[in-house]
Amino acid sequence: MNYPLQTLIQMGLVPPVNFPTDSRYYGFSTLSYTAPNGQSITYLARRFVPQPGAQNYTTIAQHRVVQGDRLDLIAAKYLSDPLVFWLICDANGAIRPNSLIETPGAIVNITMPQGVPGVASAP
Repeated sequence: MNYPLQTLIQMGLVPPVNFPTDSRYYGFSTLSYTAPNGQSITYLARRFVPQPGAQNYTTIAQHRVVQGDRLDLIAAKYLSDPLVFWLICDANGAIRPNSLIETPGAIVNITMPQGVPGVASAP
């Protein structure tokens, strides 16, 4: 059985997935799998969370978690965009985003986004 969206993708009637530049999936493609019954299944390529320190990010701030913190609000405060909360997750090696804000008093590193060369040491 083929699903309507998959059929439209295969026919080239639905353009490939293009994620916005602030998405954690920007630049990732879709892949296809053909099941034993012949069904074609389109899916998003897997994204691995980078290891902390593996990227050339510069820590610009450290946030001490308080009760009721939300990652989108932290991202808005430090990075001026609530949609890039995933950058904070990547910088801290968080696979489960809420694990960063579960414990009041924990420190969360805030880094410069990829491609923005932070300052190595501020005066």
